[in-house]
Amino acid sequence: MYAKQVVIENKTGLHARPASDFTALAKKFKSKVYIQNMDEEGSCKANAKSIIMLITQGLAQGVTAEISAEGEDEKEAVEELVALVQSKFGEE
Repeated sequence: MYAKQVVIENKTGLHARPASDFTALAKKFKSKVYIQNMDEEGSCKANAKSIIMLITQGLAQGVTAEISAEGEDEKEAVEELVALVQSKFGEE
């Protein structure tokens, strides 16, 4: 298991288009990929390859998310997804 935390910086958070971009990238990896809202007490890890599960995490601007993966390409998956979030999904 490899995990890293990142702050959601784009103004709209992980709404429909960024969530779609995020899940599309997550699906490219063989590892199981998860995302969790670290600012919400009682939040559970969600399957990052499911847009519905991703949107239910409530990942708005300023929220800290933990991206984790488990499998043969776990580190690459986490690093690329963190980089995508840090790029603000090209919105700014």
